[in-house]
Amino acid sequence: MEYDVAFLRSVRGLLKVGELVTSFVAFVCFATAAGSPYIAASFMELLITAALLILYILKLNKKFTFFFWPLIDVFNSIFAAIFMFIISTIALSHHSPKGILGGGIVGLMATGLWCVDAFLLFRKITFNQARTTSTLEK
Repeated sequence: MEYDVAFLRSVRGLLKVGELVTSFVAFVCFATAAGSPYIAASFMELLITAALLILYILKLNKKFTFFFWPLIDVFNSIFAAIFMFIISTIALSHHSPKGILGGGIVGLMATGLWCVDAFLLFRKITFNQARTTSTLEK
């Protein structure tokens, strides 16, 4: 099986790793606050981001061509940013235990990373040209 180690060194790869780390930290912070209702949402975003990172590292996006993976990644980044922004804002607005406040702050950092990722990827997608990997990796 082929590995794309160069993806991890690219800007998008670093953003994905940053998203993975911040969503993991937010999950841990929410999990430490007993009975936090934000655990499931942060864990879901952690799993989706990890799945996309593994997809790109293992070059599975080039094997499963029936999906336009960059567009799926853009939609995921947009929805994850909106979802985590709402959850983090709610977590910060209530006077809550420290774990929830920390998760809210780290969740806002993850929101920023997802916004930057969506912007950079959306800027590279063109709908009036043929789908090639060279268009997406510039």
